[in-house]
Amino acid sequence: MTDTMIGVIGGSGLYEIDGLEGASWIEVESPWGDPSDSILTGRLDGVPMAFLPRHGRGHVHSPSTVPYCANIDALKRIGVTDVISVSACGSFREDMAPGDFVIVDQFIDRTFAREKSFFGTGLVAHVSLAHPTCERLSAACEASARDAGITVHRGGTYLCMEGPQFSSVAESKLYRDVWNCDVIGMTNMPEAKLAREAELCYASVAMITDYDSWHPEHGAVDINEIIRTLSGNADKGRELVQRLPALLGKDRAPCPHGCDRALEFAIMTAPEKRDVDLVARLDAVAGRVL
Repeated sequence: MTDTMIGVIGGSGLYEIDGLEGASWIEVESPWGDPSDSILTGRLDGVPMAFLPRHGRGHVHSPSTVPYCANIDALKRIGVTDVISVSACGSFREDMAPGDFVIVDQFIDRTFAREKSFFGTGLVAHVSLAHPTCERLSAACEASARDAGITVHRGGTYLCMEGPQFSSVAESKLYRDVWNCDVIGMTNMPEAKLAREAELCYASVAMITDYDSWHPEHGAVDINEIIRTLSGNADKGRELVQRLPALLGKDRAPCPHGCDRALEFAIMTAPEKRDVDLVARLDAVAGRVL
């Protein structure tokens, strides 16, 4: 058993967690650069929690400039074991309406301007991403959402686009009708990939704000409508997060799906060939196996 520490990465509209005991904002230094912001730490129902605003307070980072590597490293560095990603998204499904939540279980990564791995030349590793979210953690998010009275859909494929522009109608129809995606957003990749490399359980809670641009009755994405929906979604998101400590508990057994052992057989580079500087940068992310 280890101690549970819940890390929440809050997306658009979600910039804090209410009710944290002993709450304080801390600066965390990372060899991967500065995280998006300071990290709010404290305890909720006796369980340590950390909150990191993905875009920074005041929304200073675009989806492309979020320092994903630094964010995941910083959370791992302070002891986080389980990461809950909360983010806004568009929907490709009539029955997944604005205001609903989707517990994502698959991704299609269409980003191209982001660093996507902690590993590289001098230290090569390949982790499995067949199931990119943690079933145990996702189940807890679903239970928490239902307990809070939120309309939630379990399972869905998230198309991660580069942005910051929204989709064209042609793109939206491609993702919906041909690729069979369920929601679209701009931030869960490479976040989920990096969390897996850092051996962190990761769950994605996608808060629907709009129907993207495919829906004939809703037209183009309207940022004003999105902002209005974000406010209500953020309140729901905080309710979901506040119920998680009671569900996950203080003591944490090894992940039954192996998220916390993802690097067990992943590193390919022979010990004598490893880049010592890269090994040093990976002290938090991969120290267990290095």
